[in-house]
Amino acid sequence: MIDEFAKQYLHGDLREIREEMLGKLDGLGEYDIRRPLTATGTNLLGLVKHLTLTEARYFGDIFGRPFPEPLPRWDDRAVRGKDMWATEHETRDEIISRYRQAWAHSDATITELAVDTPGHVPWWPRPDVMLFNILVHVLTETNRHAGHADILREQLDGALASDGHHDAEFWASRHAEIERAARAVAQ
Repeated sequence: MIDEFAKQYLHGDLREIREEMLGKLDGLGEYDIRRPLTATGTNLLGLVKHLTLTEARYFGDIFGRPFPEPLPRWDDRAVRGKDMWATEHETRDEIISRYRQAWAHSDATITELAVDTPGHVPWWPRPDVMLFNILVHVLTETNRHAGHADILREQLDGALASDGHHDAEFWASRHAEIERAARAVAQ
């Protein structure tokens, strides 16, 4: 049986990782939060924009609680992937504000509905779900992109996702140790 404790636990984790995601933008200029850092164009602000759509759609349409602003249709192939980057006309503040609006909308859905409330995800192979399934899915999706953000931020300025136990000197030494091991097997 899925209970209220599970819902509150997952919701708490989602709230924490949202803040971590936004923290990856701190101290960076406009270019760095937007610039494509992988072959597919992955960038920090794009990840935030993508997670906005993720939360708005999954905690909105899936439960008959549409997000108050227009969203692209999930089945519109022409707009697929455009949520992964910010145009020059979209500001950091607008994207962050919209993400926070999605949080508020999601939080209301999570708070007001029972954990076993049914929903329907038309693009999933097993489309009939419960709020529990969506909480797990969105938490997983957000954590996946937070990991991407950790790596992107480290590429940009060396900022590390701190575990609270190691400093930059430790990580430099660890990096050198791993490099030595990699080179040893390459010979």
